[in-house]
Amino acid sequence: MSFVIFSLSIFAISSKSEAATSHKLSYGETYWKIAKGFGIPINRLMSSNHSKPLYAGDTITLPNSPISIADKQLLYRLVHAEAVGEPYAGRVAVATVVLNRVLSSQFPNTVSGVIYQISGGHYAFSPVANGQINKPADAESKRAVNEALALMGKSSGSIYFYNPATSTSSWILSRPVTVKIGHHVFAK
Repeated sequence: MSFVIFSLSIFAISSKSEAATSHKLSYGETYWKIAKGFGIPINRLMSSNHSKPLYAGDTITLPNSPISIADKQLLYRLVHAEAVGEPYAGRVAVATVVLNRVLSSQFPNTVSGVIYQISGGHYAFSPVANGQINKPADAESKRAVNEALALMGKSSGSIYFYNPATSTSSWILSRPVTVKIGHHVFAK
């Protein structure tokens, strides 16, 4: 009896933002560029590497992303559906709202739990209800999610956003505003 052993490296099939555990530095790379590129909170990246200086040719440790690959892909699609036509900063802010909710005890503790949450008989995000969540994300939405992950824990604490031209909730209008970007208002 003979056995065939088949092996496939995870590094060959995943993008740079998911499964790597180390990274060889290129000239000009900074903690910020690496954190944004891989979608890793900058605090975690620096802590994992003891904030040591970065030199081309050195290898650094890349901590795991705080969210699963499936949740990252879901967040890409939500950001695309919610913020298509909005400025890049607005896309980052939409992703940040979801990540802030994950960190808050008021909401589910996973990205998918937050995105698919039903409150008062309605989905928290209209693209889930209308099916827009199922459309593919564009590259800008993916970059925005990675940037929001890099900034994770360093935001103004927004856990809501709305378009004042279309919102029908008087409750949301009572929330403290943190920033206005494009057509969206972000609030605590």
